[in-house]
Amino acid sequence: MKLIILLFLVITFTTANAQNIDITESLYETYEKYKETELGKRRIKHAQLQPLIEKYRTKAGFKVTKVGKSIEGKSLNLISIGEGDTSVFLWSQMHGDEPTATQAIFDIFNFLDSPDFTAEKQRILSNCTLHFLPMLNPDGAEVFQRRNRLGIDINRDALRLQSPEGRTLKKVRDSLDADFGFNLHDQSTYYNAERTEKPATISYLAPAYNYEKEVNEVRANAMKVIVFMNDIIQKYAPGQVGRYNDDFEPRAFGDNIQKWGTSAILIESGGYPEDVEKQEIRKLNYVSILSAIYTIANKSYQNIPIERYEEIPENDRKLFDLKIANATYNLLGKEYILDVAANRLEVDKEKHNDFWYSSRILEQGDLSTYYGYETLDATGLEIVAGKVYTETLSSMDQLKSLDLKKMLESGYTYVRVKDIPKEKLSSPVPIHIIGDKTKLPDFRMEIGVNPTFLLKKGNEIKYAVINGFLIDFANYKETSQKVKNAMIYR
Repeated sequence: MKLIILLFLVITFTTANAQNIDITESLYETYEKYKETELGKRRIKHAQLQPLIEKYRTKAGFKVTKVGKSIEGKSLNLISIGEGDTSVFLWSQMHGDEPTATQAIFDIFNFLDSPDFTAEKQRILSNCTLHFLPMLNPDGAEVFQRRNRLGIDINRDALRLQSPEGRTLKKVRDSLDADFGFNLHDQSTYYNAERTEKPATISYLAPAYNYEKEVNEVRANAMKVIVFMNDIIQKYAPGQVGRYNDDFEPRAFGDNIQKWGTSAILIESGGYPEDVEKQEIRKLNYVSILSAIYTIANKSYQNIPIERYEEIPENDRKLFDLKIANATYNLLGKEYILDVAANRLEVDKEKHNDFWYSSRILEQGDLSTYYGYETLDATGLEIVAGKVYTETLSSMDQLKSLDLKKMLESGYTYVRVKDIPKEKLSSPVPIHIIGDKTKLPDFRMEIGVNPTFLLKKGNEIKYAVINGFLIDFANYKETSQKVKNAMIYR
């Protein structure tokens, strides 16, 4: 009898898992059909979401409820769909500069509103009621910053509930008494999966609900769903998943929501090679979240062993945009072998709709335990300073007439321009612009300086590093086009 029961459970789990795999692959392959085209950049604003939300007020099956407002008075809306007994609550952009999942939520709305996947949606919506609260921190989103208008981290306001956004989140969670909660965030693109060069494209956490980090049924269910989602991400971004440390944080919403009886699943969107606007990661959010909802609806997650949760590598933070390894550096007449790591730091433009890069050297020395999105083994190459071009240009328009490749190969990394428009924040070409009377500091390799230098072998310059971007003269056209901007020094 026991054998029969065991076989029944195995067959049931295998069948349900196969169904999950089928829907996952279909979701991935058809994604572009449901992608919300009105949201294509990270710096999205509250005003952009309102017409998208409003159209669901009249859509069959959807219910839109204003549940609160931000400090500056921007509306917080809950969009609900489904009739099932299992309540699933998803909220995004608690931090204003973490919008990837907000975009994915609107992709999910398009999917749910479509005539496709009829059987799968019937299973989801008959077994679950889904509630979405996108962009919990619209004031922070307006200026693309983590904190709210009060200057506090909403995710550390679960006890004091000082912020209206935090009070709204608590009120909604309590009113729904949600079975599952998806706490949707972005993390730094510089996290990597522990002891690997791969970025932590997605990271997970089933937060602890006490200092002892005990596992009850509520937390175990979160762990099981995370294991399921990890299996999905591994299919499309193998090795690019991390797991957050689960030390209990008594002020955090995730930890308290777990404590209050909702299986809390933290999802953090990190980095993916050559995906500055995180659109591939957005797709992975869409696929994995919908697949997770599907496994919750058919309860197949219940048979997943929680021991597999601990097998997910922990998050580490040893990843840089650019790593130059084993370069020779001459200092005071003596040669040293130096590794150099640089990050391209984003500087928002005035209206927080776009950005430019002001890069910095963040580490140097022996970086053999660190990694780069782009890594160059510079063995046999010498770091040398760039020069200022001999001719002063009268205006930036004259940049168009320059042979930039020839200039860089000749060692010029700066060009003087007499008339630099005040509104210009950065150089549009892969060479720095300086004022006609600007004096550059002496060249030095140290933490905090802009990563601009040349790498030469003998008398031939092989590479240029301009504002943290690597230009390979053997592949100049492609590599120079990746330089979003160089700097302007007035």
